[in-house]
Amino acid sequence: MVYHVDNGELKMKAIMSRYKYPIEYELNPMSIDKGNGWLTLKLRNTSKDTLKGVDIQLHSLDTYYLTVYGTWYGFGSGQYLKELKPDEEVELVFRINALGSADVYATMMAREDISFFWWESGWTHINVTEEKAELERLLVLSHPYTQIGKTLSAEATVKGLRKGTGLKLEFWVEPPSGRSEKQATTEIKELSAGEEARYTAEFTPKEMGSYTIYAYLYDGWQRIGHKTNYIHVQRQ
Repeated sequence: MVYHVDNGELKMKAIMSRYKYPIEYELNPMSIDKGNGWLTLKLRNTSKDTLKGVDIQLHSLDTYYLTVYGTWYGFGSGQYLKELKPDEEVELVFRINALGSADVYATMMAREDISFFWWESGWTHINVTEEKAELERLLVLSHPYTQIGKTLSAEATVKGLRKGTGLKLEFWVEPPSGRSEKQATTEIKELSAGEEARYTAEFTPKEMGSYTIYAYLYDGWQRIGHKTNYIHVQRQ
């Protein structure tokens, strides 16, 4: 992901083509306005085989904030190609509705000679331009396997996209019993475009099993980002 600062705002540039064998792909634009819009997925078959009966779909990892509706050709979030020949490049347009930023990825199902073929892209972050900041990552400062009674720290990194106030960060932990508890609420300092700030919360596991740690970034009442992480707790 490539950023540049424009009039005090951090904006994303279109990245160069990405590659996961046998498909070279690119998704644009990476920065959009809130509401209805379009994403263009460019694909190139780098293999020596013709892919036939190609079903291509675009998926959102957060369907509340970004929904993929498909194209003007019909309904659904997919497109169909009769074939994709070696070195052939296509551009497919998908209609979306965005309330906030989200990650998306593409999938492809086809036939390769007599066998079936499945392909899945990496995640691409689609940013909504009105947002003041993004929650970049959430780390648990521990070995993935830890012990009951040992206090752990969760660390979230927030990056400013443009100047603004009114942001807050919440940490929640869901233990194996399923009863989630809020660990901390932190007011976020005013961040300039491109500036990063790290915030931590501590918790002490009291049960054995798998824990899910959540971080939520809010602008007022509206959630504009969330991340999850996991640890497994054992006996001492």
